[in-house]
Amino acid sequence: VQLQASGGGLVQAGGSLRLSCAASGHSFRSYSAGWFRQGPGNEREFVAYINWSGGGANYADSVKGRFTISKDNAKKRVHLQMNSLKPEDTAVYYCAAQVAGQEYWRPNAYGYWGQGTLVTVSS
Repeated sequence: VQLQASGGGLVQAGGSLRLSCAASGHSFRSYSAGWFRQGPGNEREFVAYINWSGGGANYADSVKGRFTISKDNAKKRVHLQMNSLKPEDTAVYYCAAQVAGQEYWRPNAYGYWGQGTLVTVSS
């Protein structure tokens, strides 16, 4: 499966952005998906995860209550709605997919990655 992320940009603190990840290939509905981010000088960190059906999600503590992940299997898309953005949310955001749905917080658990999309939150 191939993934392409979009929707990044510059936003003021307190604002919102919606990231999208478009998938191509067969059987995307069988894949679980996640969003990760990598800030300057930082390692790639887990942000959010959604299972293959879209019925279960998990979030990093730092974004819980502000971000919402969703999955549209018919359109082969995964979205990340980001509200109440903070300057510390500034990073390149990556979407990823895996079949097993295990250890969702580990980047190495994902076999498929999209290119990053830059989110910059100004104070």
